[in-house]
Amino acid sequence: MNHLALGFLLAWALSAPALAERLTLEEALAAAAAPHPDRRVAESDLAAARADLEQAASRQDFSLFLDGAVRRGRRPDGDWQPDNVARIVARKPLLDFGRSGRAVDAAEQEVAARQAALMDADGLRRIDIMARYFDVLLADVQYAVDDEFMAVAYIAFDNTRDRHEVGELSLPQLLAEDARYQDVRERRNASQQRMRATRQRLAHAMHRPGALPTELADPALPDNARPVPEYESLLPWVLVHNPQVKVLEARLAAADARLAAIRAERNPSLDAEVVGAGYSRESSTRDEASAGLVFSMPLYQGRRVDARIERELALKTRTAATLEKLKLDLSEMLLVTLQEIEWLRGSSRPAADRQVEYRDWALERARAEYELEMKTNLGTSMAETQAATLRRKQVDYRLALALARLEALSGGSLPPVEGAKP
Repeated sequence: MNHLALGFLLAWALSAPALAERLTLEEALAAAAAPHPDRRVAESDLAAARADLEQAASRQDFSLFLDGAVRRGRRPDGDWQPDNVARIVARKPLLDFGRSGRAVDAAEQEVAARQAALMDADGLRRIDIMARYFDVLLADVQYAVDDEFMAVAYIAFDNTRDRHEVGELSLPQLLAEDARYQDVRERRNASQQRMRATRQRLAHAMHRPGALPTELADPALPDNARPVPEYESLLPWVLVHNPQVKVLEARLAAADARLAAIRAERNPSLDAEVVGAGYSRESSTRDEASAGLVFSMPLYQGRRVDARIERELALKTRTAATLEKLKLDLSEMLLVTLQEIEWLRGSSRPAADRQVEYRDWALERARAEYELEMKTNLGTSMAETQAATLRRKQVDYRLALALARLEALSGGSLPPVEGAKP
């Protein structure tokens, strides 16, 4: 049965596009920088923010334009005559009393917000890839466990069928054993399907659709033993360094700068202007070249400025409320993550270790009894040993993910722990 299952698994692996090399966790995590749709969205937002910054800065740029008019005019004592004009105008803003500067400040804060959002997207992608990588490893071990239990169930069913054929067991006993075997077989086939599904999810997380990894290296996970700070000391660090907090704080600063820029629309402006013109009709009141300063003072703008200020204030209030809610959520997520790490290290991992030790001992005993032909439960012992290994791997992988989430909450790095060895 085992050889048949392995042959089927090999045929399945060869039937789908796959990565030939043995994939490591480090190689998988390196794919976080690949052009995944999630990352491209964050990159496009950053590119748009940089374009807005360039546009805001260009408000002080020199401008050159051509204007003209084709028309006819008539003086009181004359006939209609052509009165065409063409002008080249060069203009440079000199002073706008805060409009351009505040707009640039707002755009710079938006760029900072988008950069923090891109870093957050990369961090979330790394966690997603890590989780999908662990899912593949666990699916493989789960399949091995279920396949071993199916082999045991099939042997029991086959023996029952032989005994039924010679009249030792009744038909209901045979049907009951067959039903148990079919249940175990169903679980094993479901595990086999999960092996393919988890590999596809990993390939998509790495942005390698159609290239399913076949063999994954079991990671060492040395960081599982790293010390972590206490909740009271880590919370202030998280509230300062968390990427989402940085995003919202930058947007609040941008809102303040935009408000100042909108209020500055009521201020005057001063431009330098140079004009060169040509006319189809001579006139003593027209200059072919001129230079001067253009002063503009808004006297009445209706509700235009007030409405924009009210809208910006509403958006700022929403951003401030979102930031306040985020900080509450972060404090809860931090506590839950630290408690999970403490539980995994304090009780879950020791319990899994003891189970592995016990199953290793039980397997050796079953192997000795099998060699002495005292019992025939070797297959069950092997399956239970693999199940204990699966439990330990689940704890290790869950701990690694919890630590990765903790690091992501902290902005990519944890503060030093007092008394911990470097």
